[in-house]
Amino acid sequence: MDVTSFGINHDKLLRGIYVSRKDTVENGILTTFDVRMKEPNREMVMDTSVMHTIEHLMATFFRGHQEWADKTIYVGPMGCRTGMYVIFKGDLNSKDVIKIITQSFEYMTNFTGEIPAAKSYMCGNYLDHNLEITKIECCKFLEEVLYQIKKENLEYPVQNY
Repeated sequence: MDVTSFGINHDKLLRGIYVSRKDTVENGILTTFDVRMKEPNREMVMDTSVMHTIEHLMATFFRGHQEWADKTIYVGPMGCRTGMYVIFKGDLNSKDVIKIITQSFEYMTNFTGEIPAAKSYMCGNYLDHNLEITKIECCKFLEEVLYQIKKENLEYPVQNY
């Protein structure tokens, strides 16, 4: 079984931005990023309402960004609720996206108003949102990780079998 994330040592994984995988599609490459907001199995995971709100806000940010809109393929939560997956067009590495990921978290931290697409006719679970806790989680990730990002927050610790 070749599942990339199963080869990562989650006991040592820190919060950060990691290249999860690269896939060749036709003549291009798609890079999947693991935006890890919580240390697996060592921190409380995020509530589904927070993950859902991050998904809506982050997708809105990237889809509306002048440079990154056309490069954005997917934004979605991890099943383990410790972070988000973001897929961009291009053969990218973690350092290539630090600035835009940081900007997305600044956008979410400072967001005011109605959560985009949080209406019954636009979302399959429109009541499951929590903007205030989302802003707290995003601010924490900004201040503790993104604003002082280090090599260990950009490179996966691999399993030693």
